[in-house]
Amino acid sequence: MAFLIAAAFLTMSAQPQPISIIPEPAHVEARTGAFHLNSRTSIYAPDSLGDLAHYAQRCLAPATGFYFPIIDHRGPNTIEMRLDKHAEKLGPEGYFLEVDKDRVLIHAARPVGLFYGFQSLRQLLPPDIFRKARMQREWTAPCVYIEDSPRFGWRGAMVDSSRHFMPKEFILKFIDLMALHKLNVFHWHLVDDPGWRIEIKGYPRLTANASQTDFSEMNPTMAMRSINQKPGGFYTQDDIREVIRYAQDRFITIIPEIEMPGHSNAAISAYPELGNKQELEAAGIPVNFMGSYDNVYNVEDSTIQFLKNVLDEVMDLFPSKFIHIGGDEVWKEPWHENPKVQERMKALGLKNEEELQSWFIKQFDTYLTSKGRRLIGWDEILEGGLAPGAAVMSWRGIGGGIAAAKSGHDVVMAPNSDTYLDHYQSKLQSREPKAIGGYLPLSKVYAFEPIPAALSSEEAKHVLGGQAQLWSEFIPHPKHMEYMAYPRLCALSEAVWSPKSERNWQDFLTRLDVHLKRLSVLDVNFRPLNEDPKPVGQWKNGEVNDKFADKEWDITPALTNPGDYDVIFSYSWGEDRLDIQWIEIREDGQVVQRVEHLGRTGADNKDNAYRIHLDHIKPGAKYTLRASVRADGGDKSNGDIYIVPAR
Repeated sequence: MAFLIAAAFLTMSAQPQPISIIPEPAHVEARTGAFHLNSRTSIYAPDSLGDLAHYAQRCLAPATGFYFPIIDHRGPNTIEMRLDKHAEKLGPEGYFLEVDKDRVLIHAARPVGLFYGFQSLRQLLPPDIFRKARMQREWTAPCVYIEDSPRFGWRGAMVDSSRHFMPKEFILKFIDLMALHKLNVFHWHLVDDPGWRIEIKGYPRLTANASQTDFSEMNPTMAMRSINQKPGGFYTQDDIREVIRYAQDRFITIIPEIEMPGHSNAAISAYPELGNKQELEAAGIPVNFMGSYDNVYNVEDSTIQFLKNVLDEVMDLFPSKFIHIGGDEVWKEPWHENPKVQERMKALGLKNEEELQSWFIKQFDTYLTSKGRRLIGWDEILEGGLAPGAAVMSWRGIGGGIAAAKSGHDVVMAPNSDTYLDHYQSKLQSREPKAIGGYLPLSKVYAFEPIPAALSSEEAKHVLGGQAQLWSEFIPHPKHMEYMAYPRLCALSEAVWSPKSERNWQDFLTRLDVHLKRLSVLDVNFRPLNEDPKPVGQWKNGEVNDKFADKEWDITPALTNPGDYDVIFSYSWGEDRLDIQWIEIREDGQVVQRVEHLGRTGADNKDNAYRIHLDHIKPGAKYTLRASVRADGGDKSNGDIYIVPAR
């Protein structure tokens, strides 16, 4: 009997899925009917597209159980890929996708367009097409006509492997997910203070010594490991080559980041002569302000040569036009105190350390240019004057991007306010995995607009696109990183691909409901789409000061049933955090519950949730929350109060 039931299931034909493609194509025209993917389906592609045809074959076979034949002639029930000069009007990454009852036609000017057309076809099929060994006899895709091309050429995502090492297997999975969402630039942050993650043959101590720590090891009170794992790790050059080949097969460019002149503690710990501490000690200058932390390269010729040698090996591995050199958050006090640095500044005729930073960056702009590459760095490289050929990644808001574009430099928009996926996804931070801080909901990522209004149409041509960032201070393992990335990376993919006029938040949520089923099948640990509840109260500028005082809010609507609740104070903005001394729950003015402990809100929430228990809810009674609060340091504090069922 079991066999008969299974056989009946295998012969069922699934109904066509709704058209739920992410990112939203530029033009979609639904048609009647469906294409049936089954044992009679074949893939047609000329020999020149053999790699793409085999990729399609590998994607479709695991769930169907069929190894679709690749044929050299057109026939019925065929998925056809072809290059077409007519598609040139859609640009190098554009494609046409026509799904009819008897065939699928993907045509584009270049193979990358065919690749993206196939990603759209995958999303027209049921989510289970992404599952291995599903073995259903037939799958259906709705008939549709699509013309599509991206709005921006740079559609990026950055993974920070320095602060916490991310295994190669996860990087490959992340690249697959990028390809599904038509993202095409993988920015790989390989070097920072906590660890050096790329093998450099000429300097073996970089991986023998400087790769063995991570952020949790260096900052145990700030970031506690959520799983038992060995700290550190690095990628061999063979690992790097494998990842690059894998990305190239999916039309993704990998941009390596080798930080300089700051964020360099890992390298300096392996080769102390690269830093400033040895020179300060030799000169008899106290280095108490540095402690054991030396994270800024000195400016000796030998140090410049060290970095050029490192970049030579990096360029041998990475074929990307751009090489990212960081350039952000340079701690200039060691330069100010180091007599050799000051001598170099004087010899170069530089007025200050900002100009020295600019000089440092220009050394590598010139060097990379001589090798046929281009330098890109965070927007601090604007300080002291921008190197002639450099491009800017604007992270401190959009101001750096505007300044760079207006001066004729190319820009990638990556403002922390809109694209930093290491920020919290909920104001109820105590209920989320630990994050670095901030609040970036899905809706704000979706609303991200890479072209600032301050730019003219001509200046806007310098905006290459946009990019999401996954800094890993508080992301110690891959599943945590997936939770922070998705579904927000789905939203960003649409912000950088789809026409601005076609983006619609409610429609995106409808499509995302289907898309999350795909991510579930792909074993992605995405954050569920549960939104924060409405706050039951607020505090605003001027309503509290630096002295503890009682404040009261009506919370009757929030208490519907007896039980346990959490009262959570959530800071939103302002110069001063809110401190809480105690809270009371009152029923018609009478205290029914009091909880006393010192809590605080702000950049670092601590004990800002208060657990209460109510044995009963009295019909018609008025319930209020009373709390003793102050704004630490002044009266400029704003935030919300939530009451949610305990869990």
